[in-house]
Amino acid sequence: MNTLLISLLGLICSVLLMLAAMPKFIAFLKNRDINQVTSEYALKEFKEKGKTPIMGGLMFVVIPIVVFAVLCFKGLADARTQFVILSYVLYCSVGFIDDALVIRSHSNEGLSAKTRLIMEFVYTLLLFVIYRDVIPMRVTIPFINAGIQIHWLLFAAFMILLYMAEANAVNFTDGMDGLCAGVSFFALLPFVYLCFANGYTYIGIFLVCILGGLIGYLRFNFHPAKIFMGDSGSLALGALFACLGILLDKTVALFFIGGVFVIEMFCVVLQQLSVRLFHKRVFTYTPIHYAFVIKGHKETKIVLGFYCLQILLSLIGLFIALHTL
Repeated sequence: MNTLLISLLGLICSVLLMLAAMPKFIAFLKNRDINQVTSEYALKEFKEKGKTPIMGGLMFVVIPIVVFAVLCFKGLADARTQFVILSYVLYCSVGFIDDALVIRSHSNEGLSAKTRLIMEFVYTLLLFVIYRDVIPMRVTIPFINAGIQIHWLLFAAFMILLYMAEANAVNFTDGMDGLCAGVSFFALLPFVYLCFANGYTYIGIFLVCILGGLIGYLRFNFHPAKIFMGDSGSLALGALFACLGILLDKTVALFFIGGVFVIEMFCVVLQQLSVRLFHKRVFTYTPIHYAFVIKGHKETKIVLGFYCLQILLSLIGLFIALHTL
């Protein structure tokens, strides 16, 4: 079957399955009182969202994988595709455990920071060991195309740090209706093109299925949200971006393609350092999207503004990636 046809079929099937399954999933969660526990960092205006079901991210992890497996079963035998899917699933499992503990305790006491980092460390190391032969252990500098080969031990450390950073950066962005999923959608588009352009057809089709899952999810997550993705979704998406950056040797371009996530994390880290060292705030509030609420902007306008910023950064990132051989 033609690659374009399979991709379109994967996109449509993922969207339709999400639209069909999500209402039942939301009802299932509500009946069991599986709701969002409001973050300690959330503004007062967002406290009422604590009654919204969580774990929506499970759906845009599971459904795209099922659709891809049905349409491209042979693709599951491809080592690079396995690397991408397993990265997605393993980090989803970390988020799922965290979400489950938060729900069970009816507080923000999920996995401890130490336990979560240990799990992410072990999973990423496992991925490196299993798929070491398909991972290009280099970082290519854009435009001059100087490929820097890195010793496997140093690259393993680099990969672990990148996975952890991306996962937590995406997690910071998940704070407004439609924000994280929409930004992720626009950030994935350059990688879809790069995968097909570089001959990673199966991965490209899988990413298209994820795009379909995100479209279906946004139908229920855009303001006013009926469900949140939780750490199950945000950590999975973060690992996916890290994996794609490494596999395609586009780690430099990744900082632009995932630019909104980088900005969100940078602001949080800078704020924390400033408060701890100088007892002063750099920003009105972090994560930075909340600062715009304090300034009087509506949530929907803030989200759309971040979408526009991400589209611009995705185009810049794609331009850089295309000049990285």
